[in-house]
Amino acid sequence: MKFTFSLILAISLFSFYCLREINGQAKKLTEKDIRTMADSLAKNIIIVDTHIDVPYRLKQEWEDISKRTAKGNFDYPRAIRGGLNVAFMSIYTPADLEAKGTSKTTAEKLITMVENLTKEYPDKFALARSVADVTRQFNSGVISLPLGMENGSPIEDKIENLKYFYDKGIRYITLSHFKNNRICDSSNDEDIKWNGLSPFGKKVIKEMNKLGIMVDVSHISDSAFYQVLEISKAPVIASHSSCRFFTPGWERNMSDKMIKALAKNGGVIQINFGSSFLSGEIRKKINENNAHIKKYIKEKNLTGEEATKFRTNYVKENHPGYAGVKEVVAHIDHVVKLVGIDYVGLGSDFDGVGDSLPEGLKDVSEYPNLIYELLKAGYSDKDIEKICSGNILRVWSEVERIAKEKQD
Repeated sequence: MKFTFSLILAISLFSFYCLREINGQAKKLTEKDIRTMADSLAKNIIIVDTHIDVPYRLKQEWEDISKRTAKGNFDYPRAIRGGLNVAFMSIYTPADLEAKGTSKTTAEKLITMVENLTKEYPDKFALARSVADVTRQFNSGVISLPLGMENGSPIEDKIENLKYFYDKGIRYITLSHFKNNRICDSSNDEDIKWNGLSPFGKKVIKEMNKLGIMVDVSHISDSAFYQVLEISKAPVIASHSSCRFFTPGWERNMSDKMIKALAKNGGVIQINFGSSFLSGEIRKKINENNAHIKKYIKEKNLTGEEATKFRTNYVKENHPGYAGVKEVVAHIDHVVKLVGIDYVGLGSDFDGVGDSLPEGLKDVSEYPNLIYELLKAGYSDKDIEKICSGNILRVWSEVERIAKEKQD
């Protein structure tokens, strides 16, 4: 199998570099040619990014994203430069809000924020509630802003809240975040509450299928993931996860076994750009930093601002470094080798991973850099279109189809 893939890739690379036809003549492409092709592809295909944390970023510090902003990874001018057409806005609610009872109101405020952006700048942004909206708005030149809920806590314990949020435009729900919630266990929580999905969580999956909301398995525990696949009648997504093969033992990324199961389900893994998701060495350094910080804070009995200041300074002085664009391609390659070209896409986590983005992918203007590396790796235009949008739009369309069948 490895030999076959390597042979195919070698033939593909040979064809790409030696037999590419330009104006009817075979031509070996230069670096400049490949860069020009990457820029052209970025402008002419749909690029979908399934996880951008603009709303919570603006909640913390407002900036006018219709213009070039001083901070953050997303704004309109940079999105246009990078060719981004569909930016899923993450409606993120921190895990601790569930106990406070404020998850739902927080989600509502963030949704209203996105709605207001589309009302204030209708020539730049538009909500997208369907694949048809995405296609129509791509042709009209505005950036589509579908909504994805990160953390299912706003659903509370009321199944009817799923319909409420669907009507508000939510088209995927990341079932949990950094802590276990009413729906399922989290991959980031050391405690095990449900051993996967809760009884309520199992009802949530079925209702999401019925409504046409994509089930997002990023952040959830391995046990919850497999239980989701047993229950869901529609393909599921991992909106912003990468491959555990490169970060052994880190449950937040997906194992090879999980990726194969996801593909069998018809779903798609959207690769996270965070350096800690991409590089095992960086992940190791982060773990070492966290262990040292935790030990020092405990020994010195630091609290509040003192603890925060120490953590900030220590990380700054012992920064784990950055991955690069080629490591994003390595994760894409890994998925393709495991299950084929149809089950991988892009879920950057822009505005959500802080100072952790790889060199060459620091913001939404730099998707052409990724396309450039994909071209150099031998991917065809058709393959790149699948990675950039075709695969996730296929899943979303199938989720819509199944929901319509269930409602008829």
